[in-house]
Amino acid sequence: ILWGDKEKVKQAAQALSLTSKELIKLNVIDEIINEPLGGAHRHHKRAAILLKKALRKNLNELTKLNAESLIEQRQEKFRNMGMFLTEKEKNSSG
Repeated sequence: ILWGDKEKVKQAAQALSLTSKELIKLNVIDEIINEPLGGAHRHHKRAAILLKKALRKNLNELTKLNAESLIEQRQEKFRNMGMFLTEKEKNSSG
């Protein structure tokens, strides 16, 4: 990505905080859906089942909210997306 070297993709993702663990800490994403053992590219059906379960669970929770609460929560989430961690905070959090 940054260094023009495929081997450094993981390093670039970590530097940019693009890993799922970093994105969850920054509240950019709500949940991590684990891939099936061997990867989603090898086990399409199992990956689809895991995705379906996560979507159903989350949509079920969202349908319990009234429109006003849902809008308020989403706005708050997006307002907080500008949050960042200093290198010290990043290292101390795991």
